[in-house]
Amino acid sequence: MEGMDFILGVMGKVERHRFIPSQDQHEAQLDTALGIGHGQTISQPTVVAHMTEALKPDPNDRVLEIGTGCGYQTAILAEIVKEIYTIEILEPLANQSRDLLEELNYHNIQYRMGDGYGGWPEAAPFDKIIVTAAPPEVPQPLLDQLKPGGRMTIPVGRLSQKLLLIENTPEGFHEETIFPVRFVPMTGAAQSE
Repeated sequence: MEGMDFILGVMGKVERHRFIPSQDQHEAQLDTALGIGHGQTISQPTVVAHMTEALKPDPNDRVLEIGTGCGYQTAILAEIVKEIYTIEILEPLANQSRDLLEELNYHNIQYRMGDGYGGWPEAAPFDKIIVTAAPPEVPQPLLDQLKPGGRMTIPVGRLSQKLLLIENTPEGFHEETIFPVRFVPMTGAAQSE
């Protein structure tokens, strides 16, 4: 159930243009990040593909997503996993993405409007965690909510950012750099780090 070919096949089912403001929909097929309003972006497809593949999503997984944004990454994961818990700090985006994902008939998503820094403790632990905005450091509450054997992909850093894969192993957290990235900064509690 894993591998890049599988992930690209899933991405082919999710119409990216539906998640982009109408004036920019003609750019939906470009491999670039695009603005979605409120100072936020939809990630470029290759980054979405690598982040998703690194998670090794499984049909039985419960996934925590920090930063729903427009809902594109949410939809891709919803095609694969059992349940997604997604948090968005910006109310207009939270409402817009929930409405769109419901319209697209995704029924395995739980939504929360708020600061994702603290995760979703009452639904934890999670098999996988994906973070789509960059905190300066990895938030400890997210590490605490990752199941043993679980995987997290997260962009970390201020000016210079890197995409990390973190695995919760019996020996502790194993961290691997996937590649350098540029994500919007995580807002809320992350800004006080």
